[in-house]
Order: sequence, then C-alpha cells, then structure tokens
Amino acid sequence: HKASLTIYDMPYSMRGSCHDWKRLWLNTGVLAGAYLATLGVLELLPEDATSWNRAAITSVPPFRRWWTHVKAGPEWDHDNVVFNYVLHPYAGAAYYMGARSCGFNVYQSFLYCACISTIGWEYGIEAFMEYPSWQDLFVTPVIGSVIGECFYKVKRHIVSDGYRLAGSRILGNIVVFLVDPV
Repeated sequence: HKASLTIYDMPYSMRGSCHDWKRLWLNTGVLAGAYLATLGVLELLPEDATSWNRAAITSVPPFRRWWTHVKAGPEWDHDNVVFNYVLHPYAGAAYYMGARSCGFNVYQSFLYCACISTIGWEYGIEAFMEYPSWQDLFVTPVIGSVIGECFYKVKRHIVSDGYRLAGSRILGNIVVFLVDPV
C-alpha cells in the first residue's frame, strides 16, 4: 500500500496542510501526560523557584483552589526569569510543533499552541497551584509559535537529508528530538 503523504513531503508553505488528526490526538495525550510529570517536577523544586507557598496551597482543597485561581483571572507573576522567558517559549514551541509536524499550517498550529498553553496549562494544571499569568498567556503561544516555526524549518532541513545533520544521523536525530520533543 502507498505510504501517507506527510507535511515533510510537501514543499514548504505557511498555509498548506495535510492533517494527521490521529497523530495530533496522540500528541495531545503525550502533552497531557507531560503536564502531570511537569507538575510533579515543579512540586519537588524549592519554593523560591516556583513561588508556590506549599502551606497555603495544601490548606485549601484542590478544586476549590483551582476555581478561586481561575475565577480571579490572570495576574502579573514574579516567577523566575528562566521559567517565564526560556522554558515557557520552549514549551510553546513544542506545543506548536505538536500540530505543525502533524501537517497543520502556521495559523492552525498557533491556535493549537494557544489552546494547549492557555486551557491545558495556565487555566488547567497550573491553576491548581497559582493564578494564571499574564506573561505566560502571551509569551508561551506567541513567542513559542515564532520559535516553533524556526524549529519546523530546522526539522524540515534535517528530514530532507535523511535525518542527517552535518553528515551524522545521530546528531540529526538528537536535534530533531530537541526541536520536536512531542
């Protein structure tokens, strides 16, 4: 049988698409699992890294705490600069690539990234621990999508060369994993 056409088989286009919905849903499941794992890792970090007051957090039942945070709406957070301006854009790029590498175009991938970062993380998992953050609502999907499109171009280049970078399949696969971890 004939292999399915992927986005990497098509010429580069910001508007072209060939949706792989099954893989997108799989990627969404992977991201949901990653959210839970990330929450576990963040729980292990010292309070000054996350700005989470564990005594205050554990004194309120989880869903009441989530509802209070969601209802109050976003605030300007004082998280570590590395979290806000390095890890959040990288996460946004990973969310973006979760859709872009499944054949979705730039606009669809941005929308997916915005939904995953806003609904899944800021108003989802992270709202159990803190109020949604203005800078995360902007930085993660917007800057993340710009970085994500750069990652997409890097991955296209490596894929077009048989997953080789500088003649090395090992290096090519490592970079592909870094730019498209989902």
